[in-house]
Order: sequence, then C-alpha cells, then structure tokens
Amino acid sequence: MAKELVNALIPIFAGLLLGFWAGRRGLMDNVNVRNLIALVMNIAAPCALFLIIINTSRAILQQQIWTSLAITLTFAALYIGCYFWARRNTNSVSESAVIALTFAFPNSAAIAVSLLTTTYGHGAAVPGALSIAMGAIAITPVTLALLEADSQGKATTIGVRTLAGGVVRSLTRPIIWAPALALVLASIGIHIPEYVASTFGLLGGAATGGALLLTGLILSAQPFTLNGPVLITAFAKLILQPMLAFGIALAMPVSHQQIRDITLISAIPGGFFGIVFGKSFNTIPKVASSGLIATYGLAIVTLPLWIVLLSRFI
Repeated sequence: MAKELVNALIPIFAGLLLGFWAGRRGLMDNVNVRNLIALVMNIAAPCALFLIIINTSRAILQQQIWTSLAITLTFAALYIGCYFWARRNTNSVSESAVIALTFAFPNSAAIAVSLLTTTYGHGAAVPGALSIAMGAIAITPVTLALLEADSQGKATTIGVRTLAGGVVRSLTRPIIWAPALALVLASIGIHIPEYVASTFGLLGGAATGGALLLTGLILSAQPFTLNGPVLITAFAKLILQPMLAFGIALAMPVSHQQIRDITLISAIPGGFFGIVFGKSFNTIPKVASSGLIATYGLAIVTLPLWIVLLSRFI
C-alpha cells in the first residue's frame, strides 16, 4: 500500500508545488493566467474527457449511471450547505456562490483521473472523468447564474428563469459540452476515426499537468489567513463531503468499487473553478482563497488516510 500511495500522490503534489513555486518565484505570471486557463479549460481537459468517455463501452457507461447520480448529489448537497452557511455569515450572493463552488466541486480536472487510475487501474478513469462532467453540468451553471444576477443587481429576484439562463450559457463552454457530447455519442454506439482519437489524445495529454500547474499558480497568488471559517470549510471539504459521498453511495445499487471511487473523488481538495469564475466578477472571498490553500495542505494527510480506509472497505 505504501508504494501505491507514493506512486499516486507524489506526482500530484509535485505538480501542484511546481506551479506554486513558479508563481511565487515569478517564473510564471500568477495573476494573468487567462491563457493557461483557456488552454486547460477550453482545449486540453475537454479533449481528454471526450476521449475517455467516447472510448468507454455503452455497457460500462450504463453501469456508471448510479455513480454519476451519487457524485451529483454529493456535490449538490455540499454546495447548498456551503452557500447558505456563507450567506448566514454575511457574505454576498456572489461571495457565497464562489465559496460554495470552491468547496463543493473537488479539483477533479487536475487530480481525479490521475489519482484513480494510478491507485485503482485504468478502469477507474471513467468515474474520474464523469465527476468533472457532473460538477461542470450540475453546480457550475448555478454559480455562473448567481454571479451574473448579483453583478446586475438582481440577486433578490433569482428564479428558475435566471438559473435556466445560466445553464444555457454554460453549455457553450467546452469543459461542459465536450463530455456531454461524448456521452451521447458513446451511448448510441458512434465511434470516432483513429486519427481524430490520436489528435484528441495529443491535445488532451496536457490536461493533468496543465491543470496541476494552473492550480498551483492560482494558489500562489492567493493570500492566506487561518481562522475559524477557513478550518470549517476545509473540514467540510476533506472530511464531511467524503463521508456524505460514502453514505449516499451505500444507499444506491452500486458495487464496493464504485462506492470507493465516489468517496475518493469527494476526498480530493477544493477546485479552482470558483476562484477563476469569481475573478471574472471581481469576487474572491478570503474564506475561499484561504480555505482552498488549507485543503491542499491538509490533504497531504487526509487523502492517503482515505485511500487506506477505502482499501480496507474493499
């Protein structure tokens, strides 16, 4: 088990630290990261997700329906909890939305596929990819809708129409429509030519490394303050969410392997989507930035513990 932990976690944290160090040392610009975001979010990650899903058989995808539902419910539950907790603590609608997305949506784009495949084999790449798609489709559009409504002074009139508009606009983002398109094509048995798959594989090869560097760069530009709210959000992300995922998965007709995958995905530290979207609307609450850094520092301990605990469960 020690060898598996080293092989799975060292490359991930090395990539994060490299991005963090490059940002702090000024080797890479950690403020104007728009081009790197575009590379990861609009090209590399969508290509990688599309390829993983399109190469998965219809039978395996059908087996992952309950997995996708459990992941979606887990993300949505923590999102709702974090949002209303933040609102009670006098945060604005925009700030609360950024906080909720930061901690409810793990950094699946950078970590999930690499962590699961290294730890459990290439078959675990599918739930890792689906976790990115489910988070992007289920809670990211809500965040964008809340940010836009608050920026226009309409936060008190947010309704179904506003949220639906956010969903529609979010569908134009490659990180959302690429895996959704792959799911449709794979479900109806359509395959892509080998040269197209090779092209997607070449472009998607930059997804994990680019996302890790991007995460480290974003973290290096954030201020850090350790206080009660930061510890609460870090606890909710690293302990409460995987426990919630485990409970939800147990209540569904899924295998022990699927329960393991769902739980480990939820144990991944917070994602950078919230900070990136918040930056576009000049909204980066300190709880989100400091809490995000705290989840990565604490995950050095919590992530291997979850892997060990889940190995005993299987």
